[in-house]
Amino acid sequence: MKNLTKKNIFTALALIFAVAGTISAQSYNRLTKRESARSDKFTGGTIEKTALVPGDGDDLKITVNVPAFQLTLWQNGKEVKTYWVGVGMKDHPIYIGQRSASAVIWNPTWIPPNSDWVKESKGVQVGEVIKPTDPRNPIGKLKIPLGDGFLIHQAKGIGDLGSLVSHGCVRMLKADLYDLAEKIVAARSLPVKPKQIAAAKTNLKTLQANIDPVIPVEITYDTQVVEAGRLHIYPDVYERDTNTIANLRAEIESSGVDSKHISDKDLENIMARAVAKKQFVVSLENVKAGRETSGGRVMPVVLRGGETKIAPAKSTKGSSGLRRRKT
Repeated sequence: MKNLTKKNIFTALALIFAVAGTISAQSYNRLTKRESARSDKFTGGTIEKTALVPGDGDDLKITVNVPAFQLTLWQNGKEVKTYWVGVGMKDHPIYIGQRSASAVIWNPTWIPPNSDWVKESKGVQVGEVIKPTDPRNPIGKLKIPLGDGFLIHQAKGIGDLGSLVSHGCVRMLKADLYDLAEKIVAARSLPVKPKQIAAAKTNLKTLQANIDPVIPVEITYDTQVVEAGRLHIYPDVYERDTNTIANLRAEIESSGVDSKHISDKDLENIMARAVAKKQFVVSLENVKAGRETSGGRVMPVVLRGGETKIAPAKSTKGSSGLRRRKT
C-alpha cells in the first residue's frame, strides 16, 4: 500500500477525475482536498529523487502548489526537479485541479482568449493570432498548453517568481522552462532533434512537439503542508480562508502529533507570520516539544541567492530545527 501511494497517487487521482466525469468540480475538490503532492501524506516523509531517465515517460507527472510557488516534475513517483514559478493574479487566479500538458511549443503564437481583461486591453483582439515575431506577444520563447487557454510559459524576469503576475498561467524563468521542456522531450522521446531545439532558441520560427498521451498536471492550493517532517505555513495568497485554526490543528494531527497542548493563540501567532511573501516553517519535533512558536522560522517562500532547499537538521531545545543549504 505504501508503494502504491508513493508511486501511483497522481495516476489514481487522474483516473478518478477521468472516470467521474459527472462529478462537479466542487465535489472533486472535496474528494482530493487539493493537498500538495509533496506532503508527507503522499511521500511517507521522504521525497525520493531521481535523475531523469530518457525514454521512460509512461509515469511522468507535473504538480504545482500555488501558495508555495513550486512546480515539480515527477518520474515514476520520484522528484526529478522542482522549479520556482509565478502564478495567476488574485483577480485572474490559476485553475486549481487536474489539467494536462498537451504539447511543447518553442516560439509560440498567442491567441488572446475570450476574457474580459482581453476585451478591455488596447491593441489586441479576442481570437487574433499574434505571431512570435509580434512585440505584443507576451508568452515568450516557449509555452506548454494546459487546456482552455491555461499555459506554462516564460516569465518576464526573476521578479515574477513567488508573485501573482499572470492571467491564470504558470510563469517560469526561460532557463528553467527550457530545462523542463527538454526533460519532457527526453522522457517521452518526442520527435524533435537537439539541433531543432537549439535553432528554436536562437530564431523566431515556431517548433512544436505534441505530447501523446498527455502529461497529467495536478494544481493544488495547500497553505499548510508537512513536508519531510517540517510544517510549512504559506500565505493564503488568494484569500480563501485556508489558514484557520481548525485546518492547522487537522494538519498537525494528521501527522501523528497531538495538538491539544497547543493553544489557539499560539496557532494564530504562527499563522500570522506567514504573510506577504514569507512562510513560517517549524519541525514537527519542535511542535511535539511545545516549541511551535520559538522553534520555527520565518523565511521567504521563494529562496534566492543560491539558497534552493531547506536542509534537514536535528532539533535541539531553543533551536529552529532548520538550516539553509546552498546548492
